[in-house]
Amino acid sequence: MTVARERAILVEVILPERKADVGEEPLAELTRLTEAAGGAVVGTVVQNRRMTDAGLYVGKGKAEEIGRLAVARKATVVIFDNDLTPGQIRNLEKAVGVKVLDRSELILDIFATRARTSEAKLQVELAQLEYTYPRLRQMWTHLSRLEGGGSIGVRGPGETQLETDRRLVRKRIVDLKRRIQEIQERRERQVQSRKEEFAVSLVGYTNAGKSSLLNALTNANAYVEDKLFATLDTRTRTWTLPYNLRVLLSDTVGFVRDLPHHLVASFRATLEEARSADLLLHVVDSSAADVEGQIEAVNVVLREIGCGTKPVLMVFNKTDLLADENGLRVLEFRHQENVLTSAVTGRGIEALRERVLEILGGPLRDLTIKGPSEDGAWQSAVTRHAGRVECELDGSRTVMKVRLPQHLTDFLLREFSRLEITLHPAERAGVVLAGETRKSAS
Repeated sequence: MTVARERAILVEVILPERKADVGEEPLAELTRLTEAAGGAVVGTVVQNRRMTDAGLYVGKGKAEEIGRLAVARKATVVIFDNDLTPGQIRNLEKAVGVKVLDRSELILDIFATRARTSEAKLQVELAQLEYTYPRLRQMWTHLSRLEGGGSIGVRGPGETQLETDRRLVRKRIVDLKRRIQEIQERRERQVQSRKEEFAVSLVGYTNAGKSSLLNALTNANAYVEDKLFATLDTRTRTWTLPYNLRVLLSDTVGFVRDLPHHLVASFRATLEEARSADLLLHVVDSSAADVEGQIEAVNVVLREIGCGTKPVLMVFNKTDLLADENGLRVLEFRHQENVLTSAVTGRGIEALRERVLEILGGPLRDLTIKGPSEDGAWQSAVTRHAGRVECELDGSRTVMKVRLPQHLTDFLLREFSRLEITLHPAERAGVVLAGETRKSAS
């Protein structure tokens, strides 16, 4: 879709309960959003207010100032970094003389231009209709009632254009919800079919580098561009950890501050991968001006979609963009339990693999495994995962001394009923097992 390049005036009203982003210039993010939508910023207005104006949000004087600026800069649209009521939008358009959008409508427009798959288009359309539906009354106030009268062909109760549109929108919303529910149920079945494998999801603020990280970890060749909301569709690839432990790694749509609720709700099907994941990798742009603000914005959305209690590993990406070495050291000190990476230079990629293995695979165990020599399946499985194996024969049994994560040890016990697995003496003091020797059930 080609988006007309409009000339935009950006407006931000900073209220006492909504402070400007720490470390970032006012309207910096809205500027990036406007550019992502295909607009050119030709002016900005920032106002601090104790409370909003019920009719114009900014007050009459400021609205007139914005109108004069729009004329001087030949602006075609005014975009607010706030959510406005339908009445406020209508009043502002009369006051400033050009089209007025709020933050939610801008984000919905970006999603509409980014949607490529039929699934993404359905979800965006639903979000747009649910945003528009309660605003229809204000949008159609200029239309009069279609009189039923007594003429042939028009007799009846009559119906306003508003009522017609609302009925059509309601019908379309019901239809979209049904189709998206079918998509979500299909995704849930797909996720259930993979329940034997670990699932890891990349989540984070938009443009934090999730797709680049997916490429660096899995050679996925996913689409990457330095713009907001470049990815709207989930991609899942196989990611191989140390000890040949394979997990399913999914990239997801990026989040942003004050993401419209309708958009979050309609994208629940796409976010099913994150909701069912065993681990979330919260990717953070370590070079961003407001790192903590972006982290909190993502956490808000995660709680909203039911992922608030999921295990999370923070991944501070884009460290190659940190010009100040002191800033890097501060990050390392503050987030010692997390991982610093660069998808561009490869920094921290191996450390990330090791850390995820530790979380999902459990602690490493030095083990002695005994099993029937004639059964090559278990020996092949051990060799495939352990890599380094000390092997000897004990009569009709093969004895292997290996190091494996706890998860793979449990897998062997579950899959091969005739194995006997014991901890090496040095391991026993710190580990409580069900008996000195663990055997799987026959």
